[in-house]
Amino acid sequence: MDDRNNTIAGWVLAACGAALGLSIAGGMIFHSGEVEKFGYPVEAAEEAGGGGAAEVPIASLLPTADAAKGADVFKKCGACHTINQGGANGIGPNLYGTMGEGVAQGKGGYAFSDALKKVGGTWDFDKMNAWLTSPRKFAPGTKMTFAGLSNPQDRANIILYLNQQGSNLPLPAAPAAGAAPAAEGGNAVEGAGGAAPGAANAIDAVEKDVRGQTGDIANTATPASGAPSVDPAAAKQTGK
Repeated sequence: MDDRNNTIAGWVLAACGAALGLSIAGGMIFHSGEVEKFGYPVEAAEEAGGGGAAEVPIASLLPTADAAKGADVFKKCGACHTINQGGANGIGPNLYGTMGEGVAQGKGGYAFSDALKKVGGTWDFDKMNAWLTSPRKFAPGTKMTFAGLSNPQDRANIILYLNQQGSNLPLPAAPAAGAAPAAEGGNAVEGAGGAAPGAANAIDAVEKDVRGQTGDIANTATPASGAPSVDPAAAKQTGK
């Protein structure tokens, strides 16, 4: 009986030893050093549209924009900006009356970045749209860390809301459907204007040529066949 128990105990100890050995070997094979990281890191794509479909002009979106929705979108900005009249500057400047105001000017002496100061001009609808699309692209080196709004309608909504907060600028006219792009340097306009005089000159030349040929035909015309020719001298004598 003791021999049988010893045999069983031996087999159990052998099995435990084998399992322990396999466990150690597996750990050495699969977990040696640091766990390998597969793949490679992918940087987040820029939210600002680029290389895709042509961007819809902000003037086309403003007529259907919703200021109430813009107020909701502005909540993303509320951590850094106030927008009430007389509101204090925070991490960012107070934004009351911003539309139509000089870029990086005023705002109770807020310390704007040199990058934004270099932009110049005033906050019109196109500038604000470009700024909200990607602050880093609009003013490289700006200290504003907001990535931007990729949705054009969101930008139109928030711009309309901003405009109602102490600015009330008239909305830009929406571009006509299918309107041709503006000519660069006035060359297209000048070319169109130059084509009309050229056409008129050609018409004048044709008319002069026709009139000349008509005069030649009249001068060389002969009396119709069978018609008697009249001698002016004879006719004068007959009259007497």
